Amino acid sequence: MTSDLPGPRFSLREIPFSHYGSWLSISPVTSNAHYADDLHLVSHQQGMHAVLSLRAVTSAGSRADARIEAVPACLSWVAESGRIDAVYASADTLRVRGTLLSLRIAATAHELTAFSGTYLYRDPVDGSCVFTSYETGRRYRITVLAGAATVQGDQALGGAARSVTVGPDDGASRWEIAVEEYDAGRAPYLPPVSFDQAVRTAGTAFADFTDRIAPWRSERTPAAASAAYVLWSAAVRPAGFLTRPAILMSKHWMNKVWSWDHCFNALALAGGEPDLAWHQFALPFDHQDPAGALPDSVTHSQVLYNYVKPPIHGWALSLLRRRLAARLSEADLQESYRRLERWTGYWLGRRAAGSPLPHYHHGNDSGWDNATAFDPARVVESPDLAAFLVLQMRELATLAAHIGKPDAGLRWHDESRRLLAAMLALLWTGDRFAVRIVGTGELRTSESLLDAMPIVLGDLLPEQARTALARQVRRHLSPHGPATETPGSPRYSADGYWRGPIWAPSTVLIEDGLRRAGHSALAGEVSTRFRALCETSGFAENFDATTGEGQRDRAYTWTASSYLILAEAAARREPPHP
Repeated sequence: MTSDLPGPRFSLREIPFSHYGSWLSISPVTSNAHYADDLHLVSHQQGMHAVLSLRAVTSAGSRADARIEAVPACLSWVAESGRIDAVYASADTLRVRGTLLSLRIAATAHELTAFSGTYLYRDPVDGSCVFTSYETGRRYRITVLAGAATVQGDQALGGAARSVTVGPDDGASRWEIAVEEYDAGRAPYLPPVSFDQAVRTAGTAFADFTDRIAPWRSERTPAAASAAYVLWSAAVRPAGFLTRPAILMSKHWMNKVWSWDHCFNALALAGGEPDLAWHQFALPFDHQDPAGALPDSVTHSQVLYNYVKPPIHGWALSLLRRRLAARLSEADLQESYRRLERWTGYWLGRRAAGSPLPHYHHGNDSGWDNATAFDPARVVESPDLAAFLVLQMRELATLAAHIGKPDAGLRWHDESRRLLAAMLALLWTGDRFAVRIVGTGELRTSESLLDAMPIVLGDLLPEQARTALARQVRRHLSPHGPATETPGSPRYSADGYWRGPIWAPSTVLIEDGLRRAGHSALAGEVSTRFRALCETSGFAENFDATTGEGQRDRAYTWTASSYLILAEAAARREPPHP
């Protein structure tokens, strides 16, 4: 079936099979960087939990030699002896259909205790087979629509194998089931449409989403549809602490919303999904603490405040306002002003110790967790932080004027000028920026790209600084994009997280700053190389700067969004082919 359907083909080892709004995915990835032999039904409620394994089996019960094929609307196990197809009939319900091959659905957890594991029973009401999971706090019901089911471990306690094997009845070749994730009670499942109609509906939903967010795509942007699928499939409906429709960073193990990642997803969605884009931007602000700080991350069942993330929100909101002008109401602007003011006040009031410059407590606060800029000390005044706050205060000044607060606007404009002056006076060495260690005042430079991030200020910087930072970016530019540590550095590590690999957010911020600094040719190189990298290596969390190989989580939404942001801008700059 998959070969006849439109949409990008993808490997489930790279991108999980999911659906807009669903907290479920199907993938061989069962935990942090662990790849199982079988596909698993994974729930992202209460964490990441591979609840059920899914194995195609022959009539004799042995594992079938089946290849996996996937497009946005349908997932298939394909073997010489038969096939199995799966489709999301809704956000919480899968329909699975098989011909000749059977499907063994087994609880991943072998042990059932008073507080962990998965229990299996047959429901006397409708005869369905139900797995209940302590880890997710949800039930997984299998309703046979055609064919027959063999149950192992019905009502078993303790250590036991628990599985449901579904296959054709005697004399038949085809079977079909529904698999639902739900809370405690639900009416017996009755299929509202046929399997084929469910496939058509899912395919249309994805195609419409892609048309809305990437109507500019062409043969020159070959990864646009795949990027759209990464975003579409990582969307979840409101639940738990996520009280808005949300785009997770991944439906692999990075299944949270971090408080700077969300800005890139908002920007990528703004052109075609304005409401969804605004929800992405606003979501972390829903959890702003009494001091004005944003959480480090938010997910279904957890809000973390032990770190924060860099204040790129003024930069992002400035861009969003232009794209969402028809969407944003006066109330939206007033609320944004209040939230951004509190977030800025946190940095100026709680993160400035007798200095005009705010500081980070740890590399995690910067989003560049282990960058070499933090090797001498973790508590530092960093030039990227000051630069982001300068832009944020300028955005506050603009917002204040829009909502009728001219005096506040003048105050924020003056504050931004003072912070920029302090940044240049205290962190500029004469040819580059440095971090300043809090407590000693010592300046330390590094080979980290973080030191060049003030290029985001663009033409607000003196010409000398703009030119020097452009040269610095050039030194970091590998054939695939800007490496986060210069490849010749003794501290460079190919898979060292922020100590060498190429990352999407730093690329987008630098590309934008270079253009506003008057270095459009270099910005074009950065964009072209990074887009080519994504078109070759997909949308990984980060990339080896030398080989271009994708690393870590391979289905990261801010990478897909960054590709879409840069590809759209390039498409609008370049004239169409004659």
